[in-house]
Formats: sequence, structure tokens, C-alpha cells
Amino acid sequence: MNPTAMLILIVGLHAIFFWSAIRRWQLLRIGRWVDRFDQIPERIGAVLRYAFAQEKMAYYQPAGWAHKLVFVGFLTLLARTLVLWGRGFDPTWNMFVLGPTQPIGKVYEFAKDLVALGVLLGVSVFFYYRVIKPQKRMTLNKEALVILGIIATMMISDIVYDGSALALAARFPEICSPASSASFSDQCQTVGKIVAPYGIGSDVHASFSIFPSPAGSAAATLVKRLPTGALTFLAQAGFWTHSSLVLVFLNLLPYSKHFHIITGIPNVFFKDLAPKGRLAPMGTAEQIGEQLMAASELPEPTAAPIGVAKVEHLSWKSVLDFYTCTECGRCSDNCPAHKTGKILSPKHLTLALRDHMYEHQAELVEEEMRWGPRGEARAADDKDPEVLADAAEGAKPILRYQHIDLTPEVVHPDVLWACTTCRACEEQCPVLISYVDKIIDMRRNLVMVRNEFPHELQKPFQAMEVNGNPWNLSRMDRSAWSDGLEIPFMADRPTAEVLYWVGCAASYDDRAKKIARATAKLLKSAGVDFAILGQEESCTGDPARRAGHEMLFAMLAEGNAAVLNTYKEQGGIRTVVTACPHCFNTLKNEYPDFGAKLEVVHHTDFLLGLLAEGKLVPKRPVLGRVVYHDSCYLGRYNDVYESPREILRRIPGVELVEPDYWTKTRGLCCGAGGAQMWMEEQNSNRVNVKRTLQLVDTGAKTVASACPFCMTMLTDGLKSQSLEDKIRQMDVAELLEQSCSVEDRPVPAPVASKPAVAEAVPAE
Repeated sequence: MNPTAMLILIVGLHAIFFWSAIRRWQLLRIGRWVDRFDQIPERIGAVLRYAFAQEKMAYYQPAGWAHKLVFVGFLTLLARTLVLWGRGFDPTWNMFVLGPTQPIGKVYEFAKDLVALGVLLGVSVFFYYRVIKPQKRMTLNKEALVILGIIATMMISDIVYDGSALALAARFPEICSPASSASFSDQCQTVGKIVAPYGIGSDVHASFSIFPSPAGSAAATLVKRLPTGALTFLAQAGFWTHSSLVLVFLNLLPYSKHFHIITGIPNVFFKDLAPKGRLAPMGTAEQIGEQLMAASELPEPTAAPIGVAKVEHLSWKSVLDFYTCTECGRCSDNCPAHKTGKILSPKHLTLALRDHMYEHQAELVEEEMRWGPRGEARAADDKDPEVLADAAEGAKPILRYQHIDLTPEVVHPDVLWACTTCRACEEQCPVLISYVDKIIDMRRNLVMVRNEFPHELQKPFQAMEVNGNPWNLSRMDRSAWSDGLEIPFMADRPTAEVLYWVGCAASYDDRAKKIARATAKLLKSAGVDFAILGQEESCTGDPARRAGHEMLFAMLAEGNAAVLNTYKEQGGIRTVVTACPHCFNTLKNEYPDFGAKLEVVHHTDFLLGLLAEGKLVPKRPVLGRVVYHDSCYLGRYNDVYESPREILRRIPGVELVEPDYWTKTRGLCCGAGGAQMWMEEQNSNRVNVKRTLQLVDTGAKTVASACPFCMTMLTDGLKSQSLEDKIRQMDVAELLEQSCSVEDRPVPAPVASKPAVAEAVPAE
């Protein structure tokens, strides 16, 4: 081999790569600081689970298995690459133990050949989905085909190198025998370098053998009759092709979607380990108010890092997300907004932000070099008088280079307001990119700094602030749903062990009130010591927070937290039970940031516990086929999938069925999350109708849910198809109460409409 050529190849192409990597590192540093260096064991576990085992690749087959084959191939062939680079300097180099004639080397040779064939199989699958049967979800361009071609060529060249070397090894004594002519002396030296690691003269090398080299020996069988010169050429071509393409591929990574090969594992390691349902708080209502006041005094209020208005407001982890996007489209393929023709595509949102950063990299890096990601002055020796003046003050209030607002210049507002915050995109992403937090942060800036949001949200915002519910109904009526049930208030029984948090929907919506009554009856029947807050209960603030009004959310959270802590200090509220997944998620995952740390349980989990203890016994059959719809804030946010289903299984007569594909983690959103309950959809293709049709296709005569918002949306979906008289829509608690009840009465089919409160049909 040629040591000089190998040295130039390795040093030169690595130098170019490091130059590119430094540029990407500098761009990463513009992001604001977030600490992701805690809980190291959990982070390592996530890497093993999602990066190495690639758990989420299973959602799409056979592409998932194809990707795993390529991934394992790269890990296995890394050692092979190091061996080839070493042989460029020393033909006998085999990393001490990986020589083809050594015991460990034989095992490695066998594994290497198998994974090389596996990589070729995986690459063929990817070619199929890009050329023969293109997938709409994927970004289809020549770049991907070039990368696949490089990978396939690397595998083939390695096999050709092995095959030619094995064939030459079998012929080597003949070439270098004393009877050979002098013209063969140079060729003998060349061939000797090629065959040095392979052993000399054994006929088995040129014959097919399963072990230790199935692919190499097969290639040797094919080429063994070629002239020595041709074999030498093939061996050298295979050697240098593999050795150089590895480095060419490395240099392409920072400029392509395959950058995830480098950033994927770090992106998983630095994932947010907070509960999936928790949005990062911005502080107390007072602190947020101070931030808004300070921003209003700036020449450009959007320059203040309140939410996200400009790329420099994003965190470094967000930038790492952009680098890691594989453009596979799994996020958009499962996004309810995208599936129903809305402008939102999580993939294209990520790519738009990434491409904007790449376009302005020079300005962004220059700004970071002068000031740093947190605004500290680095310009002590800068010659610019204005920079020196700013540095003397200790920090800059506004970036000297004013980058454009992301909305609407880069991201159309409708992209942000189409999101239901269902997290289907994040559930599907194989490299754990987050989307909802970025969308909510951009909403925060639009709502609180620019006062720009859909007009339908104006009344719910005002209503939550004034009357503690998004429908602006009187606080005096919050407990009217309980008339006749004799349910105590916490004010009268402050030591009650269980607080039943009713939520706004079940307090005011005529149809949802039946959920509250059914749940309360079951709790009473089981002898649970519980009470309600009544007028002391306000909206948890979930709709405000998901719509970007963080200050309103903080006000509501602080008020509710004070009430909850007051009763907790008196010895009550050991457990909070709620039938609303949005309340459940907010109380459990977000209220601890406001000092309210409580055990919060969804009513399906709590009722299942009562069933397990024998305190509730379903007796009356509820005949028929039932399909259960997963609430996003219960399932994908909090992993509660089995409790509702297990309750349904325990009800006599219920035949539980599931929709094809769109079930559990892949279940489509009802369309109400992210404050969509109070907004009109952007087109006529409605999310709730699409989801309803998926459930109806199972042939079920009852659609069960465990969320009052889902109930409203699914009932509207049934009405849109004129199925409300044929298919019931009921909460799991209602079905259980029907089975446990001693009252011999029919259960009427529910009727509701969105937003439902003022127009709801009175309960029968």
C-alpha cells in the first residue's frame, strides 16, 4: 500500500471535516443555555433504548429493520475501517487480533461479512422506498440516493477487496516461485502486500466457505480465474475505495440530513427528562409581568427572550434537534393537523428553522463570538467603539445584529395555531426531537409580546381571568352538577382524603356533567372519603398555557396551588382524582413548579384500583362491541393506556375492539388539545371527524373515552356522519356506573356540540 497517499487522505479529509464541525459547533453555541447534564444513569439508559436498540424504528417496517441493519453495519465495520487505514502504512496491520487467520479475527471476519450483506439488504429497502415506491412523508432528493450509493459502494468494495485478496493468496506461490520470470518480481511485491494478512497458498481461500468469510470467499470464487493483474487492480480498487469513501461520507454529514449519524446519540442523551406533560415555566405571574414591562420599553420588544421570536431565543438543544432531523417524515405522517390538510408539518417546521439558521450562520456566529450565548461581553479587545461601550456596561440589552422575527417571516402563524399539542410527532420521532415546546414558545411570544392570536381565544382568555373557566359562566354554578348527590365541599370537610377535581368541562357542560355524576356515584358506592372544592376550584390554566398565555396560566396556577396547599396543611387531600386528562396532566406535572406537590390520579386508574380491591363490582351486562379512544394527555403524555381498557374488559358483555394501526401510541388526536377546543379549524377537513371514522370502522356500537373534551369532539364527529342515534359515545366511568348501578334504567345516547356549554342539549 502507499503510506504517503494514506497519510494525505486521512489528515486532509479529517482536517476538512473538523473545519465543518467547528462551524456547526459555533452555530450550536448561539442557543441559550439549558442544563442537560443531570441524571446521567437515566440518560445512558435512554441512549441504550432509543439510540442503540432504536426502539421507535419499529413503528415503520420493514424500514425499521433496514435502518437497524445499516446501523449495526456501521458499528461493526468501524473496526474494519481502522484496519484498512492501518494497512495503508503496514500491510500486516490487523489491530493485533483481527487478522483473518487469527481466532478472534476469524469470528470478526464472519460477523463483518454478514453485516455487510445486511447493510446491502437495508440499502436496497431504502432504494425501494425512494425510487420504486416513493413515500410522501420522506424528503425525496438526489442527496439521499448519493448517500445510499456511497454506503452500498463501501460494502461492495470491501467484499471485492477481500475476494480479490483471497484469490491472490491462493495464487501467490506460483507468482513468486523461482521459476517465474523476472518481470513478475515487482508484481510479486505488490501482491505480497495485498495477501500478507490472509495466509498463503491455501486452496480454501479461493473456494466458497461459510466460515470465516462467506461474502469474501464467494467473491473469490467469482474472480479467481481472472489474470493476476486484474485481481491486483480489483484488490487495490476495493481497498482505496472503502478507505476513502468513509472519509468522503464523513465530510458530507454536516451538510446533509445524515448529520444525525453524528448528532443522534447526543440528541437522545440530552433529551428533556422532565415529565412529558410539563412545559418549562417562565416564572411567577409577577416575574412574567416584569419581563413584559421591560420588553415593552425596548425599541424592538420581540428582541426580549420572552418565548421565542428569533433564532437566538432557542436553546442549544433546539439547535441540536435541527441538526438531528433525518427528514423521515414520521412526525408529519402522524400529525393530525397535517393529516387533515392543515398548513402545519412538524418536519417542515424543523427544516425551515434549521435552514434559516444555516442561511444566517455568519451573522449569528459573529454575534456569539462577541457576546456569547447568554449575553455576557466578550469584547474587551474589540475595536468597535459601540461594542466597547456596551461591554463596559457589562451586557447588552438588545442584540447588535437584529435578526428577523421567526413569525411570520420564517414560520407562518397558521403553522403554530394548527397544532393540537398531541405529541404524536414526538412519539414517532426515532431520534427524540421535540416539537411542542418550540411551538408553544413561539405562541408565547405572539400572545404576550405582540398580542397576536386567533380572535376566538380572546373571550376564553378573559373568561378564565374573570370567572375561572373558559366559558365565562358564573362561579356560583360550578358545583350545580352535583345537585341531589349530597357531595361535601372541602370547606366543610377539610380533612377529606380524596379531592375530586371536577374541572371546567364537567362542571359546566351539560353532557360532561354526566361524567362527573357517574364518577361521584362510583366513589360514594365504594365508600371513598372525598370532597369537592366547588367555587374554590378554578380552571387549571391548561388552555391558556397551551395557547401561549403563560402569564394567565401562572395566575390561575398560583391561585389553585394556594387553595390546594391550604387543605393539604390541614391534613386533607392525600390524593387528587380527576376525570379530565388536561387537569390531570397540569396538576400532576406542572403544578409542582408552583409549590403544589400532590398525588394526582386519573379517574380510570383510581376506579380500576377500587375494582381490584373489590369495592366496586360490575354486575349488569353492557352488551356490545366497544372501541376505546385514547386521550393524548392521558396516553402519550402520561402513559395511561391500559387502565381504561382493563375497566372495560371487566364489565360483563363488553367486547373491546381496537382500530387498525391508529391505536394507543399511534391513536389520532380528537382535535381539542392545544386550545383548539375554542378555535375554528383552518379547513373543512376536521380532525375529530377523521378520528371518529377510524373508530366507527371497527364496527363498534359504543365509543368509549376518558376525557370530557374528547367526548364533545367525538360526539360532534358522530353527528357529522348522522350516527348519533346509532352509536353511543360514553365515558368509561359512565359504562362502569351503568354496570355497577342497582337502578334499572336505560342510559340515553349523549348529544353535545362544540363548544357545547350554551348549546348543550339538557340531559334526559
